[in-house]
Amino acid sequence: MADIAYLGLGVMGAPMARHLAAAGHNVTVYNRTRARAEAWVAEHGGTLAATPAEAARGKQVVVSCVGRDADLDEVTLGPDGAFAAMAPGALFVDHTTVSAIIARRLAEEGAARGLLVVDAPVSGGQAGAENGALSIMCGGSDEAMAAARPIIDAYAARIVHVGGPGAGQTTKMVNQIAIAGVLAGLSEALRFAQAAELDLDKVFEAVSGGAAQSWQMVNRWKTMGEDKFDFGFAIDWMRKDLGLALEEARVNGALLPVAALVDQFYAEVQHMGGGRQDTSALVRRIAR
Repeated sequence: MADIAYLGLGVMGAPMARHLAAAGHNVTVYNRTRARAEAWVAEHGGTLAATPAEAARGKQVVVSCVGRDADLDEVTLGPDGAFAAMAPGALFVDHTTVSAIIARRLAEEGAARGLLVVDAPVSGGQAGAENGALSIMCGGSDEAMAAARPIIDAYAARIVHVGGPGAGQTTKMVNQIAIAGVLAGLSEALRFAQAAELDLDKVFEAVSGGAAQSWQMVNRWKTMGEDKFDFGFAIDWMRKDLGLALEEARVNGALLPVAALVDQFYAEVQHMGGGRQDTSALVRRIAR
């Protein structure tokens, strides 16, 4: 069992930290909104820290799941950041979806301090975090991965070491690009079926067992048809992730015309007030 600091207790971080505590690890938590950290400790035990540095001091492992590049920079390299408090040989695992640029920078900063660093964004949404069934795509050295795997196994159904520093983040971009295209097609297919006055349940039965089948179809076809969008991953965060992918594409030369178009479709849904709705709310921009 390890002494672990967990930084960030949002809808993803809180259940992941809970799984670590349930696995028997000693967990110290930090959250920018202190009340959330206090509530977590009251429910799950462990220790509350006032700063990332306080949480990380003396720990074998530090795990983070925050919001954006700037948030990650603050909890790692800021004035009260974790890196300055971590001892050589300690492991840092980041589950935030951020740019590959900051992932590579943290790997470099960590190496200079003798730390093991893994960028490990996740897929599976809030339900995957709650159920300990996340897919985790990892970037980092073989040594860092060997240290990280038994820790993140507490909340993972699949762990894949994709490559070196930053590879986890670029793989997450692949994931989001693919989801964007699938949801765009699914939205148009659903509205077409409605316009044709077809029974949506029968249509699903007919097509979901063939080449059109996808996770999004299986899990969102019915709810999209019912105008229910209070699940999982919000459009605001999807736009952040697509922005990261489009930015990385400008660096590596990849062409993402569909992703760029779907990103603008999502902007339309944001303007309709749907920024906090699930990504399947993309269908809202197409009139019935």
